[in-house]
Amino acid sequence: MSITAAVRRIGANVLDLARTRLELAAIELQEGAQRVFGYLAWAVAAAVLGLFALGLVILFVLVLFWDTHRLAAVGGMAVLFILGTLFAVMRLRAGLAARPPMLPATLAELRKDAAALKGDDLHGV
Repeated sequence: MSITAAVRRIGANVLDLARTRLELAAIELQEGAQRVFGYLAWAVAAAVLGLFALGLVILFVLVLFWDTHRLAAVGGMAVLFILGTLFAVMRLRAGLAARPPMLPATLAELRKDAAALKGDDLHGV
């Protein structure tokens, strides 16, 4: 086999390897996008329904205490919403800090490829 043929074969193998990795990355990105849009749709539905329910609860409490403790009712509702906001912000920050890396399968395959090219032992991976 000539050097030119060997270089072509190596080049073809590298291109095929890159194509496979890009296809895997595209599939992972598509699955991730579908999952995110599904979560987003449910989040919007929950937010709209929750806001309607919250508005009705606020109205109920204010009407219930309007004649006797109107300021306490308004202040209590404000404190409740402040605590809820703080809880939501803490959960959001924790969720963002603990999110998994993007394209984990693609990155794992690229690490395997790099180890194979370096001649490392792949049996331990």
